[in-house]
Order: sequence, then structure tokens, then C-alpha cells
Amino acid sequence: MTANAREILVVDDEQPIRRFLRTVLEDQGYTVSEAATGKQGLAMATSPGLALVLLDLGLPDLDGLEMLPLLRAVTDVPVIVLSARETQEAKVAALDGGAVDYLTKPFGVGELSARIRVALRLAAAKAGPVPQQVVSGALRVDLAHRQVRLDGQEVHLTPIEYNLLAYLAKNAGKVITHRQLLQAVWGGGAADREHYLRIYIHQLRHKIEPTPSCPRFLRTEPGVGYRFLLHDDAAAPDTTAP
Repeated sequence: MTANAREILVVDDEQPIRRFLRTVLEDQGYTVSEAATGKQGLAMATSPGLALVLLDLGLPDLDGLEMLPLLRAVTDVPVIVLSARETQEAKVAALDGGAVDYLTKPFGVGELSARIRVALRLAAAKAGPVPQQVVSGALRVDLAHRQVRLDGQEVHLTPIEYNLLAYLAKNAGKVITHRQLLQAVWGGGAADREHYLRIYIHQLRHKIEPTPSCPRFLRTEPGVGYRFLLHDDAAAPDTTAP
């Protein structure tokens, strides 16, 4: 992805959906390209100006879940899945397969636009220097010094609490699945121990959230995982906790 890339590739076999997305995205200043099949999408995914892919899972030639690793092999641009599949299994499979986000059809234009902005901002940050700190409103995660401050006051975390928060913060805005978090913080042997996450997320929220029962920084993605909200994404509290 080039620094000023503004092209979004829409891979969806339904022409009305592609037409709708083209209208919405072009109104926001993006250039839009379209593919009706997985093979067309893969061929177009190598465009040097490509910034992001919107991928439907129900394609006529390739299942979207099968297409994700093929996309990852030819491009590193973020992929947001747009699908009518509502099952947790589909969401987890898409996110584990390399998608940065997942929106269930039908979706709101405002939410889609916000998810695209976050994905592009994350991709731009990933392409640049590794961040030394992540700031979300009054919360500051200093990755260089392994410190966390809330309203300027240091928050004392255990090593596991810090590692969990730091991993989420480094991937701010992105949905991280239970499996990804468990492997990153506890190692591969803990992949089936989701109760670890519930315990430590609960502890973290009581240390960093103004109202732990209505979290603003650590959002629950039910049945899928968690997302660390960036400062301009933290305006709406999470009502799905824990």
C-alpha cells in the first residue's frame, strides 16, 4: 500500500451491493474498483494504489474464508469482511484468517465508514515506525517503558495484565480473537483456556476503566474476542461486557 493510497476494492457478487458501496465510498473521496468473483478480486488485489479490500464471503467461485489466505499472499492491505453470515464461527474464522474487521449485513454507512478509517489508520501506523506509546483519551500505554497511566496517574498492573493490555493496544482498533490473545500472552498451549481472558480482562477493566461495567477502552466482541478502542473510537461505551 502506497502512502496516499485511496483505492478500495469491493469483492461482492451482488451488483446492487457494489453499486451502493461505490456511491457511498466515492462520496467520501475514495476510488472504488469492483470484482464480482474471488478470482477477479485476487487479480485486482495487486493494484499499487490499493488501500483496502471489502470482501463478501458468499462468492460464486471461491468461499471468502478460502480467499482470505490467498489475498494475504498477494497483498498486505487490510481486509474488512462484509457478510450476511452471523455465526461466531464465521467471524472467528475470518479474523483468524487475516481480516482486520467483520461487519454483518445489513450495516450502517456510518459504522462502515468508521471501520474503514480505523483500518486505514492502523495500516498507515504499521507501515511506519513502531509506536512507543498508544493513547486513548485519558489512557496512555507506554510500550517503551512498560508503563500505563490513566489521567496522568500510573496504573500498577501485573506482568500478565500489562502484556494483555499492550498486545491489544499495539493492535488498537482491530478485533483480536480469543485464540490470538491466548497464544500471544500465554503461548500456544493455552489456546482453549478462554477463562484466562475473562479473568484478566475483568481485572484490567477494574484498573483502567472509569466504569468497569460499561467499558470505554476494552470492548467485547461477543463470542469472538476483544478490541482496544483508539481515543476517537472510545466515545461510545461497550454495553456488551464482559
